[in-house]
Amino acid sequence: MFFTVRFGAPDKARPTLPIYLTLAICAFAAACTSGPPAPDDSGYVKDVQDARAEKDRVFAADPETIPAAKRPIFLPLKYYPVDPAFKVPAALRLSNDRPVFDMPTSTGTNRKMQRVGVLDFTLQGKQMSLEAFVENGTQQITSLFVPFADLTTGMETYSAGRYLDLKPTATGFYLIDFNRAYNPTCAYNPTWECPYPPASNRLKIAIRAGEKAPPEAPAAKASGA
Repeated sequence: MFFTVRFGAPDKARPTLPIYLTLAICAFAAACTSGPPAPDDSGYVKDVQDARAEKDRVFAADPETIPAAKRPIFLPLKYYPVDPAFKVPAALRLSNDRPVFDMPTSTGTNRKMQRVGVLDFTLQGKQMSLEAFVENGTQQITSLFVPFADLTTGMETYSAGRYLDLKPTATGFYLIDFNRAYNPTCAYNPTWECPYPPASNRLKIAIRAGEKAPPEAPAAKASGA
């Protein structure tokens, strides 16, 4: 994962900026969730709230992510209250051959992504799964990209879906923390290119956790909504 002034991955500016636009600090570093859950959640809510405040600070100082005229509208970013029930363990089933997919983006182009595997987990008593990706051609995996949509998408949350980033683990066990779900950068600035979640990552449940839709967000194209 590259340490840049961007939060999240893999949004891309046009025409030439780094493909993976990730945290200025990876603590939104606790935001890159991985590994089995801790034995208790002492301080967890405060950690998430602190990470959100730090993201606001970085976005307020960054001249490119949110246009200056829009910062009073978008900042502070809007979130659901932190709910530890949306932090769940998951197991990654690896793909044998890391198949390549053309993932549609907000600019009307496709991004070639490799599917690393499928994350299996239980949420609200239901068995679910999300596919995890990396940019095609990635040699050393430093972050798994997990785009998703749910029953809040296009109503309470951004119409093009939201993202999670996971650090790879040696065990294959992960922690999916939807309280850390964040909007693609194109939610604030349409000059960014943001991949849309594939159909396989559209959850049939309302994930009322993580970032909400920003007010007056640029509309996502119908193909990605």
